[in-house]
Amino acid sequence: MSYLDLTIQQMHQALVEGLVTSEQLVKEAILRIKNDKTNSFEALALDQALEEAKKVTSVGEEEILKGIPFLAKDNYSTKGIETTASSDVLSGYVPIFDAEVITRLKNAGAILLGKTTLDELAMGGTGTTGHKGVTTNPYDNSRIIGGSSCGSCASVASGIVPFSLGSDTGDSVRKPASYGGIYGFKPTWGRISRFGLFPFACSLDTVAYFARSVYDIAVLTEILAGHDDKDMSSSYKEVENYSSYLRRENDKKKIGYFKPILDAIDDEKIKNSYFKLLDELKNKGYEVNQYDFPEELLDALYPVYMIISCSEATSNDANLDGVKFGLKPSEEAKTWSEYMSDARTRGFSSLIKRRFIIGSFSLLAENQEELFRRAQKARNLIVEEMNKFFLENDYLILPCAKSVPPKVEDVTNKWSKKPDFIDNHLGIANLGGFPSLTCPLGYENGLPYGVNITGRQYQEGYVLKCGQDIEDVTKLVNSLCFNHKEGI
Repeated sequence: MSYLDLTIQQMHQALVEGLVTSEQLVKEAILRIKNDKTNSFEALALDQALEEAKKVTSVGEEEILKGIPFLAKDNYSTKGIETTASSDVLSGYVPIFDAEVITRLKNAGAILLGKTTLDELAMGGTGTTGHKGVTTNPYDNSRIIGGSSCGSCASVASGIVPFSLGSDTGDSVRKPASYGGIYGFKPTWGRISRFGLFPFACSLDTVAYFARSVYDIAVLTEILAGHDDKDMSSSYKEVENYSSYLRRENDKKKIGYFKPILDAIDDEKIKNSYFKLLDELKNKGYEVNQYDFPEELLDALYPVYMIISCSEATSNDANLDGVKFGLKPSEEAKTWSEYMSDARTRGFSSLIKRRFIIGSFSLLAENQEELFRRAQKARNLIVEEMNKFFLENDYLILPCAKSVPPKVEDVTNKWSKKPDFIDNHLGIANLGGFPSLTCPLGYENGLPYGVNITGRQYQEGYVLKCGQDIEDVTKLVNSLCFNHKEGI
């Protein structure tokens, strides 16, 4: 096994002991990028990364990220590196500043290799709608890796980097993590600054990330969390030593689950693995309870998410008009109206245009009460019910998806005619701003599937502790596409 195949913790120790250099890690990562078959990359900064790696001559015990390569989803602002959010409308846009999380990672010594693909403007859950085409699953290139953080997930699952930045608005990190057999974490809304993250739906958007172990997730959370004066929605709450939770006694041991979601899963292998996991957690002292979450609220998840997210996106992306930056319109445009219309017509895909139409329609004065405000009221009901759930339980634990990663040819972007809460239940964590972690659970015919833990707001430490207990059961650490174990 190469040193590049290790976790952050293991890679760091190898750097401290001089068993490998940052330059060697970066060179191997560059080679893997050039041999990638998943279509995971937008703009790259490989020469700059190599220069930075050469400057790393020693690594101290406390410098956990120093010299370690990483990648970032292409909706994070990166100074001097083209940033398009996988949309033609932003072609040629080169930011003049770094997102706050990029700054914090660089200050910690991590080395940015470049940017990864996503569903256009982070709207989508399949990894098939970016302007460079489909991003595929490294386990099987005929299958999806999920989205919108497709490239970031695939790059970790395929062994290119030990961690990567994504963003999570509905399940955009946590479901791909399930399809990629790795760990994906969305902390509490406001726990991490969103300054420099291109907004999709601000009340739902969360900085999120992929890694190969729960410990690595905990370390990244410690580095990235904390208030930022450039983002006044970021919390002033003290940043905890999250990694200290992982091996201490856990006094929060009540797990709840929703039976309708399990009933909607037809894959017996996934269900059997899930219930076996619950049995193992019972042996560790956890109590497991079935909770009767109202099914009409589960049915509301999809329409509530779509109306709120599309409405916020319509407002947030109104600045993508070809005037200030990005795609330039044709010379035939003679007026400002024609100028902007041409740039947006050519710059956005049909999926994005549909979402903007839904958002605009929902925000019209005559429609707001029936659509947007009604969706907000339903959101409140969902969150209130989750708060009731957390009075009786400490964790919501459910399978991430109803199946292993689907075939690319089976993906459709048509609107669903039914609620499909089995495909959208991870969005509960976004509607309520709850911390939520996906852990790999097992494999079916060599394809991964995962399990998700959601906890109370600002209880990242407890969620990660539960995740560590699950990792101890499954033994799925560094389960890359070319080096995986079977789980439970």
